[in-house]
Amino acid sequence: MTIADYIALAFFAVLWTLYSWLTAGAGSRLFPRLSLNRAMAERRKRWIYNSLRRDLKMIDTQIMAGLQNGTAFFASTSVLAIGGCFALLGATEKVEAVFTNLPFVAYSGRTAFELKVAGLTFVFGYAFFKFGWSYRLFNYCTILFGALPMMHDVNADRAEAERAADQVVRMNTIAAKNFNAGLRALFLSIGYLGWFAGPYFFMATTAFVVFVLTRRQYFSEARLALMDID
Repeated sequence: MTIADYIALAFFAVLWTLYSWLTAGAGSRLFPRLSLNRAMAERRKRWIYNSLRRDLKMIDTQIMAGLQNGTAFFASTSVLAIGGCFALLGATEKVEAVFTNLPFVAYSGRTAFELKVAGLTFVFGYAFFKFGWSYRLFNYCTILFGALPMMHDVNADRAEAERAADQVVRMNTIAAKNFNAGLRALFLSIGYLGWFAGPYFFMATTAFVVFVLTRRQYFSEARLALMDID
């Protein structure tokens, strides 16, 4: 491990933290443009409040099931990725033979390679815990959603119905934040792979991934579709 490796790892951690901070809305004063995640959080609120107007909530339960299934899929993917990292550690000698013959690749030795794989395992482990907790929170959200009052009870006590809806909205939003954090880790793991080619390539791939994610959050067509346009 060289000084450049440590600088590249710090660069990776700083960009990850900064991007998470901005998209969460904490840096709204520094960058006031609304992110796609925050815009979707408002649509979640509209969805839950809209469900108070109908007694038949089969559509809503299907949406909840879709959110849980998507989270479970990525949690399973993270576990498979962790298994792949352990398999990679068991094939270090083969990988070493490949890397030593590749041009333009700064191979730092077996110990550094194993440390890099351990770091990649940590990234996938972080993603798994985020997806697992998100799945659990979506489960809680489903229970809270089932406790929403029926239409005649909503008309009788609108304030109480809105408080129950707010609980569903908050739980759903927290679950979505954890899901986004896990997905962000998977995206950034692509940038992390650049470290195996060298620290400078690592910084370049990390910056590229963060650039793509930032563009999708703040300047994409998906975000534009949610904005109110004359």
